[in-house]
Amino acid sequence: MILDDIVTHKREEIAQLKARVPVTELERRADRQSAPIDFAATLRGPGVSVIAEVKRASPSKGTFAPGLHAEEIAAQYAEGGAAAISVLTDRRFFLGDLEDLASVRRAVGDALPILRKDFLLDRRQVVEARAFGADAVLLIVRILTDDELVELLEETRRWGMSSLVEVHDEDDVARIVQRAPPVVGINHRNLSDFTVDVTAFARLRRLLPEDAVVVAASGIRRAQDVADAGAAGADAVLVGEALVTASDPLAKVRELVVGGAA
Repeated sequence: MILDDIVTHKREEIAQLKARVPVTELERRADRQSAPIDFAATLRGPGVSVIAEVKRASPSKGTFAPGLHAEEIAAQYAEGGAAAISVLTDRRFFLGDLEDLASVRRAVGDALPILRKDFLLDRRQVVEARAFGADAVLLIVRILTDDELVELLEETRRWGMSSLVEVHDEDDVARIVQRAPPVVGINHRNLSDFTVDVTAFARLRRLLPEDAVVVAASGIRRAQDVADAGAAGADAVLVGEALVTASDPLAKVRELVVGGAA
């Protein structure tokens, strides 16, 4: 499965990171960052917030935005009204980079929270995210044991960051509902085979606490999709491919923001 390949490679990357960079060095860099922006509080605003993603490729679609400049598109996202920016930092499968994270931080300053979207398996990756300017990190339930999930949630809180805890099915929800994560992401995409089930959000949202901050992700392309997500109980949507492949990303993000305000 694609997800197994990604996780195997990610564990190799983590081993290399541990051998190459002392955690104390990452912690020193993290300590020099400005205080994290409250990602969860940002998404609690009125309407449906848009989290706009910096993304060049995916295992299912291949490369679709090879010339993307993270700093430039982040500035457009901010101008267009995005509430937050997600940055895919996986290099092997998504053509991302941690330097994209730093570039986006420079582009938006302290105006918007930034999410590091990657396959986090080790606390050192959380520190690394803070060191490069992230305010929040993605934690994918199905690639983590319960102990790993608890450790990463605790490490995220230690740095004053938020976590977007991603679920795709009822089993995932059952594992996290008592842990009260700051933000829950319901991904329409099954990461095992990259198929999309747009009914997942409405089905799983009912299983979460009413006051949870919940994000709908994958398959969202139009203003109507954003409005539909809001009607089903979403506080925010996360959109990548529809934005980075648009002929005018600024106009596209404005369109989606309008859909969230309807």
